[in-house]
Amino acid sequence: MRIVTFVVTALALLLAVPAQAQSGSRIKDIVDVENVRSNQLVGYGLVVGLAGTGDRTRNVPFTEESLQSMLERMGVSVRDMQLRTKNVAAVSVTATLPPFARAGSKIDVQVAAMGDATSLQGGTLLIAPLRAMDGEIYAVAQGPLAVSGFKAQGAGASISRGVSTSARIASGAIVEREVPYVLGAADSLKLALKNPDFTTAKRIEQAINQNFPGAAQMLDPATVELRGGAGFPGSLVQLLPQIENLSIDVDQPARIVVNEAAGTVVMTADVKISPVAIAQGGLTISVAESPIVSQPGPFSQGETTVVPRTRLEVDDGAGASLAMLDQGTSLQSLVNGLNRLGVSPRDLISILHALKSAGALQAEITIQ
Repeated sequence: MRIVTFVVTALALLLAVPAQAQSGSRIKDIVDVENVRSNQLVGYGLVVGLAGTGDRTRNVPFTEESLQSMLERMGVSVRDMQLRTKNVAAVSVTATLPPFARAGSKIDVQVAAMGDATSLQGGTLLIAPLRAMDGEIYAVAQGPLAVSGFKAQGAGASISRGVSTSARIASGAIVEREVPYVLGAADSLKLALKNPDFTTAKRIEQAINQNFPGAAQMLDPATVELRGGAGFPGSLVQLLPQIENLSIDVDQPARIVVNEAAGTVVMTADVKISPVAIAQGGLTISVAESPIVSQPGPFSQGETTVVPRTRLEVDDGAGASLAMLDQGTSLQSLVNGLNRLGVSPRDLISILHALKSAGALQAEITIQ
């Protein structure tokens, strides 16, 4: 029928599966371990080998300066020379250093043009150091670029698909420095919930203590602390693989996420509606102009004039219906009721806002 109706209906059918068929979520999928995180790296480099689609050095002087500096470091003297190359582009290089990445391992990098280059297709990134926020070099990137988009143009037409000024190099950077992680000697370790919730945090504590008494304590809805002791005589690093596969029934508040730009609405299973009647209809006015030309007869003294002709059409939504939603209406009943009204994505968003304003919607609305 409509995209939003299909999305919400599919979600309702998915949530209608009996609870026995759902095995819950693993602890490792719903929490992050304290200090075990990725680190962002950034660098600057030059891409060469472009087919005339690089930076125009007159408009991007730092590309020429970078090229001169690189050539001088390699023993090529280019002082007082004006380089007018079109196959070189200055780029930013970004990467994510995963936790526990060791020296010599490889990571993916993302490359994006910084100047007025029109395409990075066919280019090769020259060696570029990648630094973290502390200013230290943690990886070095180099290699041929893989561009997903393209752009072609002629004298009277052009075509493009995707973005041709950004590219990716799979395994394009080699880790040179490791980020130290000290977990083996830790007396306590905190588990941070990705979606904080009191009920979920308590269930994590109970599941861990059921297997290892006294090893876990809930500090707040976002944190569960692990402690070594009688419940588990080993280190906390040895405790983690014992608990990360424990199954937890994740609880979350009723929430509706609305993306007004895309017209997408996603609802959780706990969304409830108080008794309410919904009528949906709209007023549509169409105005069409079709002027005609009044031409005088031959050899007459008349003048040619343009006579306006306007056609108006009004649709007041006379076919709109009224739907009644009962107390504690579930997600499936809500979807069925809105489907009977034949609402569009835009209408559905307006109805949800109206329900929230009327106090009939027991859910949080998040606008993206």
